[in-house]
Amino acid sequence: MPIGTAVHARTFALAESLNYREWSGYYAVSAYEAHHEHEYNAIRNASALIDVSPLFKYLLTGRDAVRLVDRVITRDAHKLAAGQVCYTPWCDDHGKVIDDGTVTRIDEQTFRWTAADPSLRWFTQNAVGLDVRIEDVSEQVAALALQGPTSGRLLHAVADADIRGLKYFRMTRGSIAGVPVDISRTGYTGDLGYEIWMPVDRAVAVWDALMDGGRPFDIKPAGMLALDVARIEVEMGLDRLVQLEKRPFVGKRPLVEERRLGPARRIVGLDVSWPAVERLYEQIGMPPQVAATASRVAVPVYRNGRQVGRATTTTWSPVLKKLIALATVDAPHFAERTTLELEMTVEAVRHRVPAAVVPTPFFNPPRKTQAIVV
Repeated sequence: MPIGTAVHARTFALAESLNYREWSGYYAVSAYEAHHEHEYNAIRNASALIDVSPLFKYLLTGRDAVRLVDRVITRDAHKLAAGQVCYTPWCDDHGKVIDDGTVTRIDEQTFRWTAADPSLRWFTQNAVGLDVRIEDVSEQVAALALQGPTSGRLLHAVADADIRGLKYFRMTRGSIAGVPVDISRTGYTGDLGYEIWMPVDRAVAVWDALMDGGRPFDIKPAGMLALDVARIEVEMGLDRLVQLEKRPFVGKRPLVEERRLGPARRIVGLDVSWPAVERLYEQIGMPPQVAATASRVAVPVYRNGRQVGRATTTTWSPVLKKLIALATVDAPHFAERTTLELEMTVEAVRHRVPAAVVPTPFFNPPRKTQAIVV
C-alpha cells in the first residue's frame, strides 16, 4: 500500500479531487482539482509546485565516484564540473536503455544521481574494484519541482541563494525558510524551472514558504496529469545523449555497431492532422472530441497500408493547439516530414488519419535557458 511523501499533509489538504496514483510506493496527486487544466496552465504561464519526492536518489562519494558514473552513463562524466548537472540514460550490456535521470556533480568526489526505477543493485554491480560508496538516500531527501515562467522570480524572492546567477543545468546551495537546500535549474516540463532538494523532516517548511511567497506569482500545486501533458510536449529521443567517443561504458560496443549500421527504429514526434480528425466526427454528426489527459495506449502507425510502428503516447497540446504523439517508427519511415497514418477510433470504429513526422521537442521556449530578469 502506498505511503505519503514528506509533504503529503500539504498535498492531501489541497487535493480536492482525491485523485491519486501510485509512484514508487508513494501517493502522488494526479490532479488537485476535478480537471488538471489550471495546473497545466500554471506550468506554462505562471508557477507550478510539483512533489517529485518519489524519485529514487543515490549519493556517490569517494575517490572513484567519477569513474563509476562514467562507467555506467552514456555521457562523459569527467567533463562535469562541480555544480553541474547532466541528463543521461544508462544501458545494459546490449545497449538497451535501463533508465534515465539526472547526475549532479556536487563536488570533486560527490555525485547525486536520480532515477525513476530502483538502480542500487546495478550501480553496485558496476562498482566492483572501485573506491566508491553508494548510498540510497531516497527516504532521507525530499524533492520539489518549481516550474513555469515566473518560477525564477518567485525563487529569487523566497530563497537565500544565487538564483539570478544560476545557469541552465547547474546547481547552487542556499536556504529557504531557514532550511538548507540544493537548487538545480532542471525539471521535466521543458520550461523555465527548478528542482529543490532538502531533508525529508523539513520539507513542509519549504513547501509552505514557496506556496506563501508564490501568491504574487500565481503559484499552484500541480499533479501528474498536468505533468504528463507537459512532458510529451518536450520529450525527445535519447540518441543525442550518447557520446560514443568517450571512454568505454556499459553497452558501448552494441551502440557503436548500431550507429555504423543505422538504427532499425527511432522515437519520433507526430503532428496529427486536426482537419482529418474533424472530418471523421462530421461524418457521424458529432463535434470533434479528444481526451484532456495524455493517452498511453499504444496504437498502430501505418505507411502505404503497412504498419511501420506504433504511437505510444498521444495528447492534445493546449499551448500548441495541436494533437501530437510520440511514436516508435521503423527505418526508413522516421525521416522528418514523412507522412504516416495514425490509427484513431471514433465511436468504436477504427480509422486512420494523416500524421507528419516532426522534430522534437514540440515546445522549446527560449526562457528555459535565458538569464532570469527580476
